Amino acid sequence: MFHRLGLCAALLLTASPLAAETAMPFALDWKFEGPAAPYVLAADKGYYAAEGLDVTVTEGAGSLDAIPKVATGAYPVGFTDINSLMKFLDQNPGAPVKAIMMIYDKPPFAVVGRKSLGVEAPADLEGKVLGAPPPDGAWAQFPIFAAENGLDMSKITVEPVGFPVREPMLAEGKVAAITGFSFTSTLNAERLGVPADDVSLILMADYGVALYGNAIIVNTDFAADHPTEVTGFLRATAMGWKDAIADPAAAVEALVGKNPAADASLEERRLGLAISGNVLTDYVKEHGLGGVDAERFAKAIDQLSTTYEFTTKPSMGDIFDASFLPTDGSLNLQ
Repeated sequence: MFHRLGLCAALLLTASPLAAETAMPFALDWKFEGPAAPYVLAADKGYYAAEGLDVTVTEGAGSLDAIPKVATGAYPVGFTDINSLMKFLDQNPGAPVKAIMMIYDKPPFAVVGRKSLGVEAPADLEGKVLGAPPPDGAWAQFPIFAAENGLDMSKITVEPVGFPVREPMLAEGKVAAITGFSFTSTLNAERLGVPADDVSLILMADYGVALYGNAIIVNTDFAADHPTEVTGFLRATAMGWKDAIADPAAAVEALVGKNPAADASLEERRLGLAISGNVLTDYVKEHGLGGVDAERFAKAIDQLSTTYEFTTKPSMGDIFDASFLPTDGSLNLQ
């Protein structure tokens, strides 16, 4: 009997990792393009599974898309623009969602124009038509960019456009510039036939915008019940980014498995732009992936409050919780 009980106990212990596997579907902000490769790679290489997690990565439909998905609990984790999250929490006080890991330390918010249409610097936008999708994270920050650069908004014709027609309208010359993410709109415009030397990239972070970019967000009710799993998710995510930095081609190969129609060479370029321009910044090289600087975060809140009237001005702790970040050195990307 004792032998049989011991055998049963051994079988239960062996089976426990599978029984304990926690479902954590992950909502992206956008399509399966280059910057999504690290998450797909982490799943393909078993990094999430090694943490006892069943992670399915799903594409999104814009910077605002993941916030309600996570706030309602439909997804425990997601990826979104932290500035949009600030506004959402102000409009929905008490919503169970917070940012827990900064990914785009330098935000990719950009104005992408065509030199042949007279757009190379911020001041050139006056007198021009600007295409801007209403849910776009870059468009949401445009008023800050305009204020920092003294632009007269009454002299800029803003054309609300959908994401699918944003770059085509730029390629066809129907708009002189568009708002978008630097690594998305520039390469999409080139793919549509705009010569690379005709594309002008105006990165808002280079023109006075101190905001952070996209971060991993979590449903706080889920996190309270699964703190170890949430930290495991962040550790596996960091490993995916580290591998993608070391071998972008392999990361994009994993991505193409999710999006067979993707142009691998184009997406490798896009991933490279995200890594060099937004993820692997000097701050991240020194401090590791995921954290934020309190002084800069406070400045970002002040800057956002110049164009958005908070019902209650938040503090960093209302928006960002660093307590789930792993402390075992896995956030070091170099």
